[in-house]
Amino acid sequence: MPHDAALRRPPLAALAHWLRGSMGARLIALFLGLLLVVQLAGLAALQASFARHARSVLPERLHTGSRVLQGLLDRQAQALQDGARLVAADPAFHEQLRSDDAAIIAAALNQHGTRLGATEAALVTPDFQLRASRQPDGTELAALAGRLAAAAATGGRACQVALLGGRAHHVVLVPIKAPQPAGWLLMGKPLDGGLAREMQSLSALQLTLLTQGPDSDAWLPAHSTLAPAQAQTLARHAWRAGQAPATLGAAGAELAVQPLWLTTPDSPGAGAVLAVLSLPLDDALRLPRDVQMALLAISVVGFAAFGLLGVLCVRRVTTPLGRLAAAADRLGAGDVATPVTDGVHRDDELGHLARAFEQMRVGVEHKQKEIVKLAYWDALTGLPNRVQFREALREAIRAAGDSGAPRTTVSVVMIDLDRFKQVNDVLGYRFGDLLLARIAERLSQHTVRGADLVARLGGDEFAVLLRDGGIDVARSVAQRIERAFDTPLTLEDHAIDMGGGIGFACWPQHAFDADTLLSRAEVAMHVAKRRGSGPQPYDPALDASSAQTLSLLSELRHAVDTGELRLLLQPKLALDSGDVVGAETLVRWQHPQRGLLAPPQFIPFAEQTGFIRSLTLWVFEEAARHWGTLESAGMRMPLSVNLSTRDLLDPELPQKLDALLVRHRVPAEAFCLEVTESAIMEDPQRAQATLDRLSALGFKLSIDDFGTGYSSLAHLKRLPVDELKIDKRFVLGMQADADDAKVVRSTIDLAHNLGLSVVAEGVENAAVWERLRELNCDQAQGFHLGRPMAAGEFLQWNARWVTRLRPDVPRGQVVLH
Repeated sequence: MPHDAALRRPPLAALAHWLRGSMGARLIALFLGLLLVVQLAGLAALQASFARHARSVLPERLHTGSRVLQGLLDRQAQALQDGARLVAADPAFHEQLRSDDAAIIAAALNQHGTRLGATEAALVTPDFQLRASRQPDGTELAALAGRLAAAAATGGRACQVALLGGRAHHVVLVPIKAPQPAGWLLMGKPLDGGLAREMQSLSALQLTLLTQGPDSDAWLPAHSTLAPAQAQTLARHAWRAGQAPATLGAAGAELAVQPLWLTTPDSPGAGAVLAVLSLPLDDALRLPRDVQMALLAISVVGFAAFGLLGVLCVRRVTTPLGRLAAAADRLGAGDVATPVTDGVHRDDELGHLARAFEQMRVGVEHKQKEIVKLAYWDALTGLPNRVQFREALREAIRAAGDSGAPRTTVSVVMIDLDRFKQVNDVLGYRFGDLLLARIAERLSQHTVRGADLVARLGGDEFAVLLRDGGIDVARSVAQRIERAFDTPLTLEDHAIDMGGGIGFACWPQHAFDADTLLSRAEVAMHVAKRRGSGPQPYDPALDASSAQTLSLLSELRHAVDTGELRLLLQPKLALDSGDVVGAETLVRWQHPQRGLLAPPQFIPFAEQTGFIRSLTLWVFEEAARHWGTLESAGMRMPLSVNLSTRDLLDPELPQKLDALLVRHRVPAEAFCLEVTESAIMEDPQRAQATLDRLSALGFKLSIDDFGTGYSSLAHLKRLPVDELKIDKRFVLGMQADADDAKVVRSTIDLAHNLGLSVVAEGVENAAVWERLRELNCDQAQGFHLGRPMAAGEFLQWNARWVTRLRPDVPRGQVVLH
């Protein structure tokens, strides 16, 4: 994300992105989170401990507050009492008292009361009757003087909290001696809000003064440091004398309260004054502010310290991890040469991880070298492989093209060994591997120049790259290689004669790029191997059909799918009677552009690519359909179908043919399966196993082109075959070559001795027909008897043969056109 987009993120989103994207951030957040948890846990524990302690000392604290309040009241009463005694002893005040003028006395009382802060002042006679007062109405003072009389008479003075005018007052009564007792001086000072505020400042307790009138049961809050609603709640409580500390709910808060009765309603008409000390439990149980500030300071310092230490620790972890991640990225990008040095000398887990990375790098480097070696070198011979040879050829062509020299030529000589499969089959694959290594050594030492390159392309194929040299140099090198194979290779007491097909092609005469040059050298090599005539240079005439076969496989598949193939029947006749006893199925391809193609133009290609198996199944299925047509016309005869080498080595062939028989409802006796000797000898054991299974299914089996293969009589007698077909080259040469005639006669005798029937193919004239009949050959086929034809034509030909020709010919003297 761009930087400005990151700045536009909300703070929480930015924080979440930072935490997700950085392991170090998550570790720091974890450290700080753990610290926060510890701090909160400590705070909770401290708060709980403080709360328990506060609850345990709460009664004592309220009791102490009561003593403090009592002390304040005593101090205020003492101050009022001392002031009243000074007034009572003042000579001037005595002079004023001697006057019987009530106004003078009231003025004096008012003057001294104001000076002392007293709101009430009165002169009481020795018998405790009100003589004069500061207030016009002295009824309450007269009653109060009567209640204080007993205490004053006993103790010489009196001090009490009393209600005057509905307000709580400190009231003192002191004697006046001038010099004889002249009466009593009564002074009262109200208990105002100053007392409550002083009490709060000294004890942190709240003070509420409640008053109850003499004729009322309701309490009224006079002064309180609480909220008015809470004071009203205390006023509504039913207070009892001697009540212990308790808790009350007041306006959403819980208060711990301690009542202190300043005056009780025992005296009739006196009223009552109650001081209630209270403390909100939230305040009582809350940590003191200085403790809170100390904890906050500790938390801030702890967070700062933990954050700093976390950053340092995380950097010690994430920095090596980042470097290891960079090393991993280098490894991922293919850089295995740069060693991992960060952290390898540490003894902790990061050191172990760094060393593991370095070991992995070394291992990957080693494996990469092995992979490169396997990719460009042949493990068996140590020579360059096809990939390296191809790249070297491309580079040589590029260098030759860049040089601009008009006569610069690059050549490729390709060798394919002869009989190497027989070496593997007879002496084993280990011996074959050793032989390949010796051949590679001989090629490298004796047949190339220093700048040339020898490579093993695969299997038993080798190639030589000549970086400078025309077709004459290439031919000379190829001839040297051929001469090198003249000397047998001695290996483990075995002398092995090895030859090979050698072909060569040159750039730019034969190709303009490396791949084409390789392909054309291979074409020349295959021609040399097939002809056996020594080293073969590339000739465009040798490769005329290659361009056509590039698309042949797809066209052949298309031909099967679209019905371009044609199945023809060539009749087989009995030599002794001339009866039509069977027919051989032959396939043709009606190509839309190339016309009618004979089997040699596509069957070898089908065998080479493996498509011959699909083609064989098509022929078999068409033959089954034709057999049904022939049977419907009254011609119940076996049809011969040729099997290729790939067909014979297919273990699933019997199962496939059996399935086709079931599908078309045709018996196995309706077919004669023809196989060549060469196909059987490709893998005799597998071939015999397949033939045994086909024979068990009821198929008639025939050996085609007999006499051209390499099978022995011992092997032949084990095969479950029913007939032999003499190759047409011997039949065609019977009249001109006595040896061919002997081969035909010997083959017929051999087959009959083995209990087999004999078919001669290639009968081209009546003389050959008569000669074969004389030799007791069983059946014949050839152009003289009938050419390959479609099923409809075959029925017409058979009808003409039966109805027109046969009746005019004596038995045993068949005349054929």
